Amino acid sequence: MPQCDIDNTWKLEQVLATNTQGISTSRKLLEESSSDLTPVPSPLSSPLLALNSGKTESQAVVSKPSKVQAVLKAIKQSPKKVNLVAALVRGMRVEDALLQLQVTIKRSAKTVYQVIHSARANATHNHGLDPDRLLIAEAFVGKGFFKKRVSYHAKGRSGIKVRPECRLTVVVREMTPEEEAEVARLRVSNFRKLTKREKRLVPHQLIETTPVWARKSKESSQSRSDMG
Repeated sequence: MPQCDIDNTWKLEQVLATNTQGISTSRKLLEESSSDLTPVPSPLSSPLLALNSGKTESQAVVSKPSKVQAVLKAIKQSPKKVNLVAALVRGMRVEDALLQLQVTIKRSAKTVYQVIHSARANATHNHGLDPDRLLIAEAFVGKGFFKKRVSYHAKGRSGIKVRPECRLTVVVREMTPEEEAEVARLRVSNFRKLTKREKRLVPHQLIETTPVWARKSKESSQSRSDMG
């Protein structure tokens, strides 16, 4: 091989080496990136900090909800009958409502009592609300699935009977300072006729739902026993 061809090939290799010094291949890029990377914490590990846009744990503030609810579905009773008891405690303080339902002689009173108790537990344990300041903001009943069954009549006839279901939703919230001041004012104000809303706020006399005729029969039987 002549000497001139060797010199030309050597010069060509030098030119190619100088031209490829500024070009980086994919393998070199991956090696450099893997060596320079630092471990990044996952945003899923601290969702509270991710929502607070870079705040530290000491600066993160958890806001309390204004209202907390509890829902009971598939109540095997007519929504009209359940709504009678729900309207009785709507707007009351939670403590007064639970006390009222304990003396209410209705089959749905136990159901409404359980839902109010569950709503108070949700507000206290899950959201940190004060149980002594809770007020029943809403208590409404919705229509559920009405099951239709066959009702057998005489002479080979038949009809349709309906087995209704409903759902009860109770929403509680904390009393405002204005409402607490109003309750304190109503406690000391005597000889004044209260409105319907004020009667629900102030600690009131329990509304007995015992039938009048049953009460009279008991009184008459007691008076006869005393006379005899």
